[in-house]
Amino acid sequence: MFCPFCGVQLGDAPKFCPSCGQNVGFLTERQPTDEPSEDDLIRAYFRKDHSNEVFRDFLETKHGIVMSLKTLKRRLKRLNLSRRANYTPLETVNAAITTELNGSGQLLGYRAMWQTLRQKHSLTVRRDNVMQALRLLNPTGVSLRHRRRFVRRSYCAAGPNQVWHVDGYDKLKPFGIAISGCIDGYSRRIMWLSSGSTNNDPAVIAHHYLQCVSSCGLPARLRTDCGTENGDMAAIHCSLREDHTNEFAGSLSHMYGTSTANQRIESWWSFFRKQRTQFWMDLFSDLRERHYFNGTHEPKCLVRYVFLGIFQKELDEHRELWNNHTIRPVRQSLCPSGKPETMYHLPHRFGGRDCGFPVDPQVLQEFKDLLPPTNSLCGDANLQAYFTNLERQSQLVPPINWPAAVDNYIRLKEMAGL
Repeated sequence: MFCPFCGVQLGDAPKFCPSCGQNVGFLTERQPTDEPSEDDLIRAYFRKDHSNEVFRDFLETKHGIVMSLKTLKRRLKRLNLSRRANYTPLETVNAAITTELNGSGQLLGYRAMWQTLRQKHSLTVRRDNVMQALRLLNPTGVSLRHRRRFVRRSYCAAGPNQVWHVDGYDKLKPFGIAISGCIDGYSRRIMWLSSGSTNNDPAVIAHHYLQCVSSCGLPARLRTDCGTENGDMAAIHCSLREDHTNEFAGSLSHMYGTSTANQRIESWWSFFRKQRTQFWMDLFSDLRERHYFNGTHEPKCLVRYVFLGIFQKELDEHRELWNNHTIRPVRQSLCPSGKPETMYHLPHRFGGRDCGFPVDPQVLQEFKDLLPPTNSLCGDANLQAYFTNLERQSQLVPPINWPAAVDNYIRLKEMAGL
């Protein structure tokens, strides 16, 4: 806290300035139970930069104090309150600005900073002086505000297997196909991309996780949203990390959060839709418009029975293509650029390190044995047996592409009377 009259730094709640002797007791807040005096009210409204006419109106309306304009000016002069005289020394102004720049004040422009100095620090200062001071003390912030550029936080990771981001994709769920995916935060390598009858079953997600860990190792941290489908996977991950001694061992190795904040996998889903799923959404929508699909349980099971094989094959192909494509450098990104497969397996070439941990295969097998068996391909064992029997009777050949799958779907649907 600084003296607004001479600029000397004050101690804890002083009543008078030790340098100039002026009364500075108004700088400290009164207790809520104390009744403010007229001088305190005038000082408070002056610090809020109200005009003299507004002063008088506030005093009369809120506090019942009737005062002429001439009397108010005389009181302001007696209290040494002036907007164009007794300017605070620039050294004091710079010190107060530096204090503000250490926190959220670094986002303020010179007008907002000028208001903060007047109202919060009770300093009398010219606005132009504040503008010049900010150019010297915070040139980067001034440049960014001048360009009107929004500064985003940058994703940062020390290397592969530091954070895995897991999420489900529901855009094809109206047609019976659910997708689960996981991406490594550092390399952007897709760890798994699996389709099935559900991505809400905790056992299904845990099976995907254990299968990936058995081939890639144990990540340091796991990031998911708050869905119940992630419960088994989170518990297994925390158990596997329980005996480690680093700062994110045990329960700290898993992070719950909102889907919108799970940026790595959420942003990747947009690429996935543009390059793959939009075709399938249009294909199934066309079947629905032709009255071959009504969204009930049986047609969804039939879609999975017919299409899931070639759809999963396409997911595997897309995962392979993505992991070996080149990510271009981005100026504001703190993660490296290159091929995800290379960044994941050769992090030393990009200034990173493998942050994962080895895991005993026997321990993983014990967790797998504890999980219940996953659902059938179709999602309904009875319907799957029924569709298999129809397929044998009609001697249909398993489809190898989407046109053949559409033909098989229509024929099986007509035979089943769905």
